[in-house]
Amino acid sequence: MRRNVQNQLFFVTILFFILGIFHISLAVFGLICFILPFYQYFRYKDKLWCKYYCPRAGIFTVIFGKIGLRKKLPNWIKNGKGKEIVLYYFGVNLLFATMSTIMVSLGRIDPIDHVRFLMLFEIPIVLPQILTYSAPSPAIHLGYRVYSMMLTSTIIGSVLAFFYLPRTWCMICPIQTLTTKKI
Repeated sequence: MRRNVQNQLFFVTILFFILGIFHISLAVFGLICFILPFYQYFRYKDKLWCKYYCPRAGIFTVIFGKIGLRKKLPNWIKNGKGKEIVLYYFGVNLLFATMSTIMVSLGRIDPIDHVRFLMLFEIPIVLPQILTYSAPSPAIHLGYRVYSMMLTSTIIGSVLAFFYLPRTWCMICPIQTLTTKKI
């Protein structure tokens, strides 16, 4: 029953990307996908988010459940190196997002005004902004940072889902890594 809920929650991922098109400051709502899994884990001592509620796992299952190459998983995913690489990458990314947002708040740097892939590469597409309200610079900056992180992980997860299994991303996802009990 719960697995079916996850497959229905795929629209939350789509909604997130649409909200960023309406106004990038709305992308800060993506932080819910970073905070809620830990709340559930600490409250219920189980990774309920990963098992049942993650909208990204839902979109990978819905889209790639029937298509894909289903190749053998590479060793870097199976041996834990992938988890380590992704965990370090997202840790550094969150540190940069936090520190740069603080610097924008202090007026020391300008907010970014574009989406990035892997934190480094500017995507040469201007994100349309349907709503024209003025948001504080730190909210805009953080919105672009969160949007970029979500887009990067969705692209990487989609590539992995196509080549291997729909939920291959889940094997290296930092949320899954941090909420797995060490025995």
